[in-house]
Amino acid sequence: MRNTAKITTAALAAGALTLGLSACGADSSDTDGPLIVAASPVPHAEILDYVKDNLAKKEGLDLQVKEFTDYVTPNTATQDGSVGANYFQNKPYLDDFNKKNGTDIVPVVTVHLEPLGLYSHKVKKADDLKSGATVAIPNDTVNEARALKLLAAHGLITLKAGVGNEATPSDITKNPKNLKFKELEAAQTPRSLDDVDAAVVNGNYAIEADLKPSKDALVLESPKNNPYGNFLAVKKGNEDDPRVKKLAKLLTSPEVKKFIQDKYAGSVLASF
Repeated sequence: MRNTAKITTAALAAGALTLGLSACGADSSDTDGPLIVAASPVPHAEILDYVKDNLAKKEGLDLQVKEFTDYVTPNTATQDGSVGANYFQNKPYLDDFNKKNGTDIVPVVTVHLEPLGLYSHKVKKADDLKSGATVAIPNDTVNEARALKLLAAHGLITLKAGVGNEATPSDITKNPKNLKFKELEAAQTPRSLDDVDAAVVNGNYAIEADLKPSKDALVLESPKNNPYGNFLAVKKGNEDDPRVKKLAKLLTSPEVKKFIQDKYAGSVLASF
C-alpha cells in the first residue's frame, strides 16, 4: 500500500492540510526535516513513490508525497509553505498561474511529458466526427489553448495566426465540422466521454481513467520541441534547498527513466 495521503480541494479549504502537517510536526522550511511534495496522483505521485521507496534512503532524503486532484492547490500549498515543492505542471501553465495569482513559484528540473490526446467512445478516427459534434476541452487557460492547438495541428480547426497560450474557441477562424466545445475542469474531461462526441484529455487524467494515450488517442501531441514537459517546482528562493537538489538528481536518474519507460509504455515520456 502506498504511504500517500490524498487531499481534495475541499479538504484543503477546510484547513485539513495545515492541520495534518502540524499534527505530524512537519515543517517544509526545515531543511533537516522531510521534504513534502505535492503531486497529481498519476503519474507524478507514482514516480515520486518509486523514488521514495527505492532511491531516497540511499541519498539521505526523507521524502513525503501528498496527492492533490486539481491543478490549483499544489501551487497555493507550495506558495504558503504547507509543502516544500510540487510536481504536476508545465511552464506555460505555471507562468499563467504566477501572473494571475501573484505567486513566485519556479521550475527546478523537467522530468517528463504527458502527451495531450483526443479521445472518443463514439468514433474510431478524428475524421469520423460528424458535423456539429461536441468536443470537451479543459477550461483552464493554458490547457484550453493547448487542446485547441492539438485540434488545429490535425486539421480539425484553424486558429488565428500567432495565437498563444491564451487561445479560446473565439480564436478559431475555420471550423469545417462546426464543432461545438464544452469547457470543463481538466479532471472532468475523461468522465465526459459518454456525454460528448470526443474530449481532449491531459495525459495524467487519461491514465487515471484507464485510457492508454499511445493506443487509445485519436490524435496525440508530438513530443518533438514540446514546451509542456512536467517539472519539479518550488517557491522562489528554495531552489538551493539540499533536499530539493537531492530530489532533482533522483528524478532525472537512469533508474527513474527506466521506471517511466517500463510502467507507462509510451504514455508518459521521460524528458531527460
